[in-house]
Amino acid sequence: MSKFSDWFHRTFDDWAFRSLIGPAQTKGAVQGCDAEAREQWKRDLENRKRYTREQRERRKAARR
Repeated sequence: MSKFSDWFHRTFDDWAFRSLIGPAQTKGAVQGCDAEAREQWKRDLENRKRYTREQRERRKAARR
């Protein structure tokens, strides 16, 4: 494929797809589900934050 063709597909295929499905919707994503799913989402979020904190602490300890 040519450079123009590559650029065209990278640019407009993605644009066309996004236009069809619309923008990502996150407002009310958690509030719209049941209580158990909300709690699982909160646990998952906290686990991700904990993992990030642990990684940050490991990197800091490695620099010392």
